[in-house]
Amino acid sequence: MISDRKPEQATTAADPSVRTDARSVGPGRPKDLGKRAAILDAARRMFTTNGFDGASMDQIAAAAGVSKLTVYSHFGDKETLYVSVVKSYCEQQLPSTLFEAEPQLPLRERLMAIAQAFYSMISNPEAIAGHRMLCTPQLADSSLPQLFWEAGPKRVQDEFAALLERRIASGELDIPDVERAASQFFCLLKGEAHARLVFGCGAACDFDVDAHVAATVELFLRAYATGRQR
Repeated sequence: MISDRKPEQATTAADPSVRTDARSVGPGRPKDLGKRAAILDAARRMFTTNGFDGASMDQIAAAAGVSKLTVYSHFGDKETLYVSVVKSYCEQQLPSTLFEAEPQLPLRERLMAIAQAFYSMISNPEAIAGHRMLCTPQLADSSLPQLFWEAGPKRVQDEFAALLERRIASGELDIPDVERAASQFFCLLKGEAHARLVFGCGAACDFDVDAHVAATVELFLRAYATGRQR
């Protein structure tokens, strides 16, 4: 996103040299984390290439090197698997460590790191393909867009809002509506360039990502930073 090794011998997909203990994720036998990672990787590729409806559980199982029964054992159904893919992708690109309280780290530096990681994530071809998929008539009126929102963007905005709250408490920010400010930050980062990528126009040839990210952070600080942070 695999031979039938015992769970305690499973390894992660990212680094086969790292041993991984099995963790119980529900009733029944403990789940093999190596197989779970392989399924998530295969599902991500299948959803990107074939779309949600075009990606079958049979295809995903074959690409992951496991049985279809194993896929269902880990994820239950295709919607749950899709949500898990979205959550896993967002957590890899924007890990919770980016939002942890580190008072010693300057506010501007913290915001820049988050902004750069976020823009890199949303402009990835896989992310663009996933965005287009959710806008298709077949899926637009389904439950999938809401599930996507809760698994990905909402988690990112909630963690960012919590970071803002901590910086408000330290006197670095003055924000009347934290939830709105968090939404504004990520909407500003998307900007015109992301819309062009989704529409298939491509980003303007002279578009400077670093300058865009820096300008967004500067605008956010001008709006909400206290005097000593501007």
